[in-house]
Amino acid sequence: MDVLVHASPPNSPKPHLYSPSALKTKNNIETIQEQQKPHQDSSSSQSPVITMSNDSISVQEDQKARTNKRYIFLLVINYSFLFVGSLSSSLLSKFYFNHQGSSRWVSTWVQSAGFPLLLFPIYLPFYVFKCTDRRPFSLFTPKLLILSIFIGLMLGLNNLLFSWGNSYLPVSTSSLLLSSQLVFNLILSAIIVKQKITFQNFNCVILLTLSSVLLALGSSHDKSQGLTRAKYFIGFLSTIGAGLLFALYLPVMEKIYRRIYCYEMVVEMQLVMEIAATALATMGMASAGGFSEMKRESQVRFDKGARVYWVTVFANVVTWQLCFMGTAGMVFLTSSLTGGICMTALLAMNVLGGVVVYGDEFGGVKVVSTVLCGWGFCSYVYGLYLKMKEEKEMENKNHGMEMAHNAVAPNNV
Repeated sequence: MDVLVHASPPNSPKPHLYSPSALKTKNNIETIQEQQKPHQDSSSSQSPVITMSNDSISVQEDQKARTNKRYIFLLVINYSFLFVGSLSSSLLSKFYFNHQGSSRWVSTWVQSAGFPLLLFPIYLPFYVFKCTDRRPFSLFTPKLLILSIFIGLMLGLNNLLFSWGNSYLPVSTSSLLLSSQLVFNLILSAIIVKQKITFQNFNCVILLTLSSVLLALGSSHDKSQGLTRAKYFIGFLSTIGAGLLFALYLPVMEKIYRRIYCYEMVVEMQLVMEIAATALATMGMASAGGFSEMKRESQVRFDKGARVYWVTVFANVVTWQLCFMGTAGMVFLTSSLTGGICMTALLAMNVLGGVVVYGDEFGGVKVVSTVLCGWGFCSYVYGLYLKMKEEKEMENKNHGMEMAHNAVAPNNV
């Protein structure tokens, strides 16, 4: 059985039990655990992680730590995934519905069906490239498996609600309702993961929410044809439910990720969650005619032909997977609030993408919305910069005090 020991955060004194001689026995590991319980703070841990398997002990650096060499690389890669995935999936979904695609279950299914793509980064490094000693799923406990399945089902329900709301409501109303998820995210993050509410993140949430509201009001002419009161009510409740579920999903994932030290485990959890979400969507598709319904839609309804239809579906599968993997990575490396803010900030990019690709109008309201979005996002990034600078100064101060203590200690002996 593997045992994980998270070292104390940089703002607490480091015990001298990290010397090689002190890590030789299991008793010393237990001593480290007891000493660090009062100081443990997973959200800001920047110290090594000690793993013990049978009789071997190894020290691995926490990949969430900003001092880790891979941290910036992983951060850039995951935000790139989120950026490309969010923008591309938005444009492809609009292409699908613009050309007579109408299946809510297909729209739900493509959001999670890309899970086989995650098998490559999970298994290739260990079995093919031999670039890691960590065996896939080696630290995946039954409890983590159950949590992943449960959250995957919740994610699948969120995807379904999003698809139903998107199919019934006009773009303006859907955008307006979804913009509220960021406010829900801030509140739930404060409750679940004790997210500290500062001027920077509160200001960012307000500006991004206003940006989304203006964006919705600027698209008020996009009204669905034949929208009955009953369908509007279903779409309204579905979209509100999707926003609430996703706002809950982010801080819950952050709380679980605080017990995880490596990015590989994030990918493994994402694989299990996507399988559960896809199973839910597949059962729904089966009840509505299964894949034969997709085949009939590609041949009869979709006005660009079957070949373009399947290319669109496959591209949607890939881009949605990039979007969700980027979101998971951002939550793991930063926080649930940062992940939600990054996703909401990309609404402006989606608007610009629609202008460039589909020739959408870019009037004064959308310009103001884009400026507010950029302002809010930049204010949050600046707040993160100040926080990182403060943590770095504190780390240097603690390191200097430790150096001084080590220099004085021999003289006292």
